[in-house]
Formats: sequence, structure tokens, C-alpha cells
Amino acid sequence: MGELLLELHSEEIPARMQQRAAEDLRRLVCEALAKAGLNPGETESYVTPRRLALAVKGLPRAQADLREEKKGPRVGSPDAAVQGFLRGAGLQSLEQCEKRDTGKGEFWFAVIDRPGRPTVDVLQTLLPEALAQLPWPKSMRWADHPLRWVRPLHSILCLFEGQPVPFTFGHLTAGDSTAGHRFMAPKRFAVRDTSDWLRSLRGAYVEPDFATRRATILKDAAFAAENEGLTLVDDPGLADEVAGLVEQPVVLLGSIPTEFMAVPREVLTTAMRTHQKYFALNDAEGRLASRFVIVANTLTNDGGKQVVAGNERVLAARLSDAKFFWDQDRRQRLDSRLPLLKDIVFHAKLGTLAEKVSRVERLAFELAQQIGADTKQTRRAAALAKADLVTGMVGEFPELQGIMGRYYALEDGEPQAVAEAIAQHYAPQGPNDGCPTDAVAICVALADKIDTLAGFFAIDEKPTGSKDPFALRRAALGVIRILLENNIALPLRPLFTSALSMQSAVSEAGRDVAEELLRFFVDRLKVHLREKGVRHDVITAVFAKSADDDLLRVVTKAEALSGFLAGQDGANLLTAYRRANNIVRAEMKKTPDLPLGEIANSFLAELEEKALAACLTEIGHARSGADDAAGFAKYLAALALMRQPVDAFFERVTVNSDDAALRRNRLSLLAAVAGSMDRIADFSQIEG
Repeated sequence: MGELLLELHSEEIPARMQQRAAEDLRRLVCEALAKAGLNPGETESYVTPRRLALAVKGLPRAQADLREEKKGPRVGSPDAAVQGFLRGAGLQSLEQCEKRDTGKGEFWFAVIDRPGRPTVDVLQTLLPEALAQLPWPKSMRWADHPLRWVRPLHSILCLFEGQPVPFTFGHLTAGDSTAGHRFMAPKRFAVRDTSDWLRSLRGAYVEPDFATRRATILKDAAFAAENEGLTLVDDPGLADEVAGLVEQPVVLLGSIPTEFMAVPREVLTTAMRTHQKYFALNDAEGRLASRFVIVANTLTNDGGKQVVAGNERVLAARLSDAKFFWDQDRRQRLDSRLPLLKDIVFHAKLGTLAEKVSRVERLAFELAQQIGADTKQTRRAAALAKADLVTGMVGEFPELQGIMGRYYALEDGEPQAVAEAIAQHYAPQGPNDGCPTDAVAICVALADKIDTLAGFFAIDEKPTGSKDPFALRRAALGVIRILLENNIALPLRPLFTSALSMQSAVSEAGRDVAEELLRFFVDRLKVHLREKGVRHDVITAVFAKSADDDLLRVVTKAEALSGFLAGQDGANLLTAYRRANNIVRAEMKKTPDLPLGEIANSFLAELEEKALAACLTEIGHARSGADDAAGFAKYLAALALMRQPVDAFFERVTVNSDDAALRRNRLSLLAAVAGSMDRIADFSQIEG
């Protein structure tokens, strides 16, 4: 068994593309190897800003020999048929074929032995094809080369069993050498295998393993912070990005000038994180410290002093701008900026941002009345929610919209609940983002998202396939999460109708749009609950019968139904439901005009069918109140009592009796069994 080592050395690969590219390279090469009969063993991928590599162990030295049999014409067939068969098999005469009796006569068979190709020969064809399929989000061409790659390629290293595999890809021919760190060890050197490659690169100031680089960055940063009595602010996303920017991480500490520490924490951390890729530090009290972590890519003779000084100057210039905007913005009240929203178009068909704010204010007021929030504070928060969009700070740091509104609102003396609602009304913006929990913030966040959804659905700008330019799926999931995580029971139909009535672009078929919106929410709810382990078919079954628009109630019902079906009673009843439905459907197909209806007690001949009819009567009494969550659970408990009578009925009662009246009554009984279950959910939608 041999080992394959492949490395592509290039200009800097964008950090966001590196992990996906390493996985794609592994997948494409391994799939191609398996297809060629060279099943790979253990694999390991590596990625740095300037190289993409894959090591594959356990490869055979050659393909297995293949024996191929081709059936030819019948013995005694015309010569033209025989010659055509020989040409297709690559043979010269029938002496190279075998004659076999197949039971339907004698036929000619060509038996062709194909020796397996050496793995090196296969790789020379296989690897360029796999590399050409690598799906970069963006690629480029350079010079006169037709090759497209994410960045210009410098060299390719490819070894099998320690020997070069000299395939050609674009303008490059693979060899046995690579280069180390761009500045500290640029000289090329040859390697023998993966172990030698790893050892040589590490000696040339390159750490090829992403996880090792990331761990080194965090460990060294935490150690440097601890020496100063500080702690590293946890930021997994930044750690991933920085690990993709350096091949030899060198951790250094810089300082923030004291005059900038009065600027809000979020401004400082955004300037450091988003623009400069610096890690923030906290002091012992959890406050932002006036120090930050730089991760350089080069060791210097002065211990990094010049690197730190240069980064401090860059950060100071950016923070100087931020401080200017902070000071300037506070000279003007937040509410004084509202007229400027009339000059910002939200969407050509949906009016200006000022018009959107007006709609959100009215919708938030309705929501506040329904969930018991302070209506005055809710209206105030909704009115001010977008005002910070026209501040200098948000113009410079768009990531801080909402957050800066909170600071400016507090500066203006607005209530804490109003300020927090302004900051949180965009939330949640992703699966890892928290939901607002205060009633005022909940109302504004819901109103903002529902207004957006209603508006874009009204102008028929709905998500299609993978395209969702206005992030409507995210908005719907945000509404779902806010309602479920805060246990808010809220009918959506009237809310959608109200939101649509405020849209100037809404068509006369506003009610149809509301139903379309509800169906969209049902689909999003299925996605959300599937991630939580709740079956999507159960959600479909519940919606099919109740058409409930209270998502909290629907989820409660779905969870109750899931629990019921997971038990033995529920599983057996589902089987009985299908059996009953199949019998009734089959008989109705034979006799379409068969009158099924009320169960006649006078035709209940067997004890088992009498017991089942009595059980159905009891279930009918339990039906009242089944629309709410508690009643739904009680009805499921009543259905569970039907299991034993149903089992006994199927075991001892003959449905297709020779007596037509008995047969019709028993079919009506089975139809009632299915109907009693279908009252609360469409059990035909349940899978498995």
C-alpha cells in the first residue's frame, strides 16, 4: 500500500474559502480514486493561506486486474454479425472466444482480461480532472493561462510512494518540491513523503494544520493576556478567520489610547474585529481593557515592536474617526433625525423608510395590546428603531445599527425598555443569535419582521429556490423563534391581514396573500422543528385538519402527537388506521355507491364490534375542546383507549360478511375509526 501527497501552492486564499476548499479537495479526489478502483484508506487535508494539501494513505500500487465477458451472437449466425461482435470486443477471430450453452442455445462469448493500470498512471489522469472540478465561489485567470483558480498558482507537489507524479495542470507540472514561509523561508526544498513534508514546512515557519494554528493562536493569546492580568474575549468566528490569515502565528499585544475608551465598547470591538482582525481583552471586572491582541504572520528581530507600533497607529486612526462620529451624533437628539428617513427608499414598491417605520409603529401597537406590553413605550421604540441609520456612526459602521440607537436613546433620556427594544428589534439575525425577551422589544421585533414579510409577499417578491435576496426566510424563522422561545400564543392570520392592509402595494386579494404567508410560515416551522427533532410529517398532519394559525399551539399539539405515536398505543392505532382506511377504500372502489354513514346498533352482532362502537361514542364525547392544546392531549388519551377494541375487532370480526347490512355497518364502523383520528390530525400524512 502506498501514500499519496498532493499540495497546491498559491497566492493567498481568502480565509472564508479555505475550509470548504480543503473538504472539496478531499471529496473530489477520494471519489475519483474509488471510481477508478483505488479505494483510499486514511485521508488528511491541510490548508493554509497559501497552500491546499491532501494526504491519502493505503492506496494500492495498481488497479486490480479485470475480467470482462461479452455475450456475442448465436453459434452459426451470419458472418457479418460475428465480425461486428469481434470488432466491438477488440478481437481478431472466434478462436479467442468461448462457446457456451445458455439453455437457449449456444452463443459465442468474448472473455477479455484487462490488467490493472499502475496507480501512478491513473493519478496522472485522475488528479487534473479532480482539480478542475474544485468549486471555488470565485475564481480568476492570470497572464495568458486558461487555468482558473481562486488565486494564481505557483507550484504543485505530488508524490506517490515517495516518487513524483508528474501530471500537468494548467501551466504547471507537478514535482517533488515546495516552499516555506513567504518571507522567512522562501527557498524551495524537496520532500519525500507526508511526514517529511510536515516536518520540513514546520521547520520553514509554516504550520500546515488549520486546527493546530487555531489552537496555537488562542493558547498564546490567552497566555499573553493572563500575563497582563486580562482575559481573552471569546470569539470563535474571529479565531477561525485569523487562523486562515497566517501560516506562522505570532501573538503580540497592542494598546488603545486612553481617550478612545469613552467610546462605546461595541464601537471599539467592531473596529478591532471587523476591520483589523484584532482580539479584544477584558479586565478583571469584565470591562473592555485598553489592550488588544494582534496575530502577526512574521517573526521580527525586535520582538514585534514595529509591528505593534504600526497596528496601533492604524487602529488609532480608525478609532479617531469613530470618536468623532460618537461626539457629533450625540449633539442631536435621535428623534430629530426622523424626518431624514423620508429621503431613504426602503423599496421602490414599498415606499420610504419613514413609511415603513409608520407601519411598524401601528403594528407594534396592535401587538402590544395583544401580549400586554406597555403601548406607549412600544410605539416610542418602534418610531425610533430606524433613526440611527442616518447617524454618522452607523454610516461608518453599519454593523452597529440598532446598537448605536440604544446608546443615543439612553443619552436622550428615553426609558431603558425603549432603548433595549431599539437595539434588539433586528434580532434574531441567525441561529446563534438570541431572541428579545422583554415585551416591548418583542413587539417591535415582531412588527418589523412581519411588515417586511407582508410587504414583499404583497408585491410578489417571494423566495424562490435557493434565492432569497430580502432574507424573508430568516425573518420568518425570527418570528417563529420569538414566539416559541417566549411562549407567546398569537394568532397569525389577523396579524398578517392587518399588516397587509397597511401596505399601499397590496392587491385586492389581500386575504389570499395572508394565507400564502401562513403556508410559508408552516414550511419554515417544519424546518425549525426538524432541527429540534420534531417530525415534519406530524406538523403537516396537525395543520391539515386544524388550520391553526397559533404556532405555539401547533407546536404543542405536534409534540403531543409525536409522543403519542412514539408509544405502543399510538403506533398500533396508526397501523389500525391504515388498515381500516385500506379496507374501506378497497370496498368503495368495488362499490362506489356503497352507502356508509351512521352506525346502526341493531346490526352490531359481535361483542367486539359492540365494544368498538361504545368506545367510539366515548371518543365523540371527548371531542369538545380538542382545538386547544390541553383538549388535544385529552383527545389523544381518549384515542389510546380505542387500541384494545380495535385489535379485538380485527382479530375476531369478519368485515366482508355475506350479509350486506352487516357488511355495510362494519365498513361504517371502520370509517368511524379512521374519522375519529382524522378529527384532530390527518393521519394519512404520517410517514413510517
